[in-house]
Amino acid sequence: MTVKILMPKIGFSMSEGKLAQWLVSDGTAVAEGDLLFALESDKSVQDIPSPGTGTLRISAAEGEVYEVGAVLGELVPS
Repeated sequence: MTVKILMPKIGFSMSEGKLAQWLVSDGTAVAEGDLLFALESDKSVQDIPSPGTGTLRISAAEGEVYEVGAVLGELVPS
């Protein structure tokens, strides 16, 4: 089953965040809990873990700002 990677809400008032950097490359196999990307908000930078296991398919660009809930990529079964 494909798992969508969404822009998380890491603060009460957060409505958007900057995808600072992907920590793994497109096409890489990842396990649940592996760190996927660095998220920059107005207050901090956090590394965000994978919500599942599969092969990473990136659809969002580094350095861009996305609304909470936006699809950044997906994990497809390996």
